[in-house]
Amino acid sequence: MNPCEHGEVFVTDDGAETDLDLGHYERFIDENLSEASSVTMGKIYSSVIQRERRGDYLGKTVQVIPHITNEIKDRIYKFENTDIDIVITEIGGTIGDIEGASIIEAIRQVGLEKNPEDVIYIHVTLLPYISGSNEIKSKPTQHSVKELQSLGINPNILVCRTELPIPDNVKEKLSLFCNVRKTSVIENKTADCLYAVPLNLEEEGLAREVCNYLKLDRYIPDNSKWEEMVEKIRKIDDKNQVTIGIVGKYVTLEDSYLSVIESLHHAGFTNNLKVNINLIDSEKITKENAKEKLGDLDGIIVPGGFGNRGIEGKIETIKYARENKVPFLGICLGMQMSVVEFARNALDLKDANSSELDRKTKNPVIHIMEEQKEVTKKGGTMRLGAYPCILKEGTRAKEVYGEKEISERHRHRYEFNNSYRQDLEKAGLIVSGTSPDGELVEIVELDRKAHPYFIATQFHPELKSRPNRPAPLFVELVKEAKNKRK
Repeated sequence: MNPCEHGEVFVTDDGAETDLDLGHYERFIDENLSEASSVTMGKIYSSVIQRERRGDYLGKTVQVIPHITNEIKDRIYKFENTDIDIVITEIGGTIGDIEGASIIEAIRQVGLEKNPEDVIYIHVTLLPYISGSNEIKSKPTQHSVKELQSLGINPNILVCRTELPIPDNVKEKLSLFCNVRKTSVIENKTADCLYAVPLNLEEEGLAREVCNYLKLDRYIPDNSKWEEMVEKIRKIDDKNQVTIGIVGKYVTLEDSYLSVIESLHHAGFTNNLKVNINLIDSEKITKENAKEKLGDLDGIIVPGGFGNRGIEGKIETIKYARENKVPFLGICLGMQMSVVEFARNALDLKDANSSELDRKTKNPVIHIMEEQKEVTKKGGTMRLGAYPCILKEGTRAKEVYGEKEISERHRHRYEFNNSYRQDLEKAGLIVSGTSPDGELVEIVELDRKAHPYFIATQFHPELKSRPNRPAPLFVELVKEAKNKRK
């Protein structure tokens, strides 16, 4: 998935590379999802082709129905006989899209194969607002439902995205023409706070309707802690602000750094302030204009990425943050370029680089490990998913996390080159986190006396941040940005 077209690639603990929506789900339900939680048509077709090659279909003609649809259903049914009670299956896209035809057919069959009280169809639609006539239009939703009904699915509940409250007469019209109960037309109005959406849906009765259809015992949920969190967010004084710059190469689409952005907001909630985020194109950062582009920032993040484009701008950004004592967090490629920048300017290794970016460099302070070279030859590409990290006593990383061992998620090919470790540490770069065997460098930082907050990680701490349990490194970055502003 191209980040500039589709947004970030979200990585789960078990190393699945998934759609960014899974990140939203994890942030809202505070559960770590897995590879089984993300199904793409590429996976479906690949599995069917492999099974055909093995002879699993006994020479039968392989077709979309039943083989593709059965494979889709198998991915849903695999949660049966586990400790999971309810499976929520989101079908992306728009009803009528050619890409989703086989998936719609598969979930139609699910409704046919299972007991009626075990399956519910919830259709999410848009109610456009026409400002010229000051009215909410229900016709697009009516047509969408009609299209869905023509495919054999009658939605039980409509969740209607809207900018304004839905008038009672519009709900009655939707109920009549879409063949759903009026109480099952659920308003999903744009919220003043993203994390208020579940509370709004609860108030509208979504859970009540779902429990009715599934014949589940109705209960009153305890949302008190979530309500307290949302109320705290709403009470943040706009006068308390910091500005954090995200200097990356995929800034044409904000979703490319969605988890980083959300993590900064989470950190702002904890620090009781609003975090303004400035997306800055690293291709436009030079030695000559670094101060002009970065001078107004209270903190800087250099996030992950791949390839040569914009790399020198990232290095100049890191140099500016280090020399001007701007609170800084480097993530993945941002960590690797922090090592490159330090090697160039503190060790005077002017051609220091990553072998990913310059295969001819004489000083590859970031390189691909020998065993990884062999894996790559066989088709594997990256270190993916959650890995343990041991934190060094007396370091900022240990202080921030408050634990000796942590686990964070990775998505990268290249690693810190230990051949340069001793020289870099002598020059002042602290290795504060490593793999349990000490071989893989996971975190580097500068001493607090040299810099108020300069830390960079090989992993992606943003992937495990929650609004009520923010990533510690982001919390500390925002805290130090706040201190800088004072």
